[in-house]
Amino acid sequence: MAEKEVYLTLDGLKNLEQELDYLKSVKRRDVAERIKQAIEFGDISENSEYDDAKNEQAFIEGKIMELEKKLRNARIIEEADSDKVSMGSTVIIKDLEFGDVFEYTIVGSTEADPAGNRISNESPVGEALMGKMVGSVIEVNVPAGILKYELVGLKKA
Repeated sequence: MAEKEVYLTLDGLKNLEQELDYLKSVKRRDVAERIKQAIEFGDISENSEYDDAKNEQAFIEGKIMELEKKLRNARIIEEADSDKVSMGSTVIIKDLEFGDVFEYTIVGSTEADPAGNRISNESPVGEALMGKMVGSVIEVNVPAGILKYELVGLKKA
C-alpha cells in the first residue's frame, strides 16, 4: 500500500527536521538516563519511575518513527503560477450569511493550525476551495447545515 504524501512548506519541513533532531539527540539521551537511574533504585517490578521512563521512551520512539515517515513522504509546496487556489495559496473568503471575512493559508494537514489561520487542504473548507478562482462561491457541508463562502482574494505562496 502506497504511503500518503505529506504536503509541507519549506518552514514546515525545517520544523519537522528540527523536532526529529531534538528527539533523537536530546530526548532519547534524557530518557535513557532516567531509565538508568530508575534501575539503580533496585527492583524494577514495582518501580513507578522506571515504568514512567519506559512509557516515555516508547512515546518518543513512536514520535521519531512518525516524523521519519512524514519526512520520507514529504512533498514541498511550490509556488503556484495560476489564478486558482492551490497548496500554499493564501485565500480571503467572505461568509455570505454573516458577512465575516477570513484569511487562510492552504497547507498540508501536518502544518494545519486553524488558530494561526493555516487550514489543511483536506479540511472541508480547504478541500472546497482547491482549484477555485476569485469570485467563486463555495458551499461547505457541516453538521449544522451548509455554509456559503465567496472567494474574494487570492495570494500565491
